[in-house]
Amino acid sequence: MTSYWCSSALLPTGVAERVLVTIADGRFAAVETNAEPGDAIRLRGLVVPGLANCHSHAFHRALRGRAQTGRGTFWTWRERMYAVASMLTPESYYQLARAVYGEMVLAGITAVGEFHYLHHAPGGRRYDDPNAMGAALIAAARDAGIRITLLDTCYLAGGIDQPLNSVQERFSDGDAARWAARVSALTGSDDVVIGAAAHSVRGVPQDQLGAVASAFPDAPLHIHLSEQVGENAACLDAYGRTPAQVLDESGFLSGRTSAVHATQLTDVDVGVLGSSATYSCFCPTTERDLADGIGPSVALRDAGSPLTLGSDSHAVIDLFEEMRAVELDERLASQERGHWSATELLKAATADGHRSIGFADAGVIEAGARADLVALRLDSVRTAGTGGTVETAVFAASAADVTDVVVGGRRLVADGNHVKLDVAAELTASIGVVTA
Repeated sequence: MTSYWCSSALLPTGVAERVLVTIADGRFAAVETNAEPGDAIRLRGLVVPGLANCHSHAFHRALRGRAQTGRGTFWTWRERMYAVASMLTPESYYQLARAVYGEMVLAGITAVGEFHYLHHAPGGRRYDDPNAMGAALIAAARDAGIRITLLDTCYLAGGIDQPLNSVQERFSDGDAARWAARVSALTGSDDVVIGAAAHSVRGVPQDQLGAVASAFPDAPLHIHLSEQVGENAACLDAYGRTPAQVLDESGFLSGRTSAVHATQLTDVDVGVLGSSATYSCFCPTTERDLADGIGPSVALRDAGSPLTLGSDSHAVIDLFEEMRAVELDERLASQERGHWSATELLKAATADGHRSIGFADAGVIEAGARADLVALRLDSVRTAGTGGTVETAVFAASAADVTDVVVGGRRLVADGNHVKLDVAAELTASIGVVTA
């Protein structure tokens, strides 16, 4: 058994002082308050549960600092993204993803939902192992120390009624049946969940969506939804329905589904997502970076759609920023304050987020849960004098304030450093390979 003593920690009942947690087999065996530290490992500051990054495209991290020049739109940014995608091999993808996942661990993220559609070699040629790229991501996550949900993504079209371009050929299995056959060869484990995804109504024709939804009925199911006005217009032109309505009619929406972005929604769309208990996964830093817009987070919550969070393109990897951005963006849109409480936002980034990617036993500090801990400094220039409350974590702290991270009982970050990886050096080297 291993024990950690937290000077303060966020428990289900609120922030408690002098918390002693005992860990066995990667889970909390006991949680005591007002306890003496004894010989336990001491974690200073405010300790919160591990964070869940519910939407990631690991290779997009190579675009940070390179795609922020000049004017443009989501569509012009996409061309730069495709240039990076065209360069990746299983070996280079492993190196890049390991570094990116290491950066996530440093930011307090203990599980990631990897929206994975880069399956094949250039021209669509299959590797000897058809799941070589997915296997590289799983290996990278394990070596970085983060749990992963591999959301293996069906991608069949270059747009509604549009052929694949030369880069997109790497993404496609041809049809949903062949996609499902390939994915069925992947196996999960205690630290790996194999999930499913359809890229979007742009990337998967309407007549294939139902097959994707039903292929793995017990797995998390994700999809990009209404990120762009252009996507909605094309869908209405082709099907006479919004993307959310198309998904609803295809049997795609349910309590295991996550609609990523959900930015450009009608009132009917909000009702459809809410009545099906579909998660709404917001990625505010990416949605700002790509000029997507501000999604109706409050309306979705009130309709019954739980909020989760992701860093998506990794323009920023900081779930604390994603949390507060949901509330701050809503203030900009409504000209009012106080739509989301700090407790609600932290729940989105922890318990609800983990549940949406298949780790329902994570994201809370209580006996029986997975033993994930994130310690935040309370003496940095950002957090000093803020009181050490939940509001400190959500509205003051940043990823730079993370000092220690425990994942499944293993201490992977100590005093701000990853215990296994030189993350900055690995990012520099791996990004250099795919951007040369």
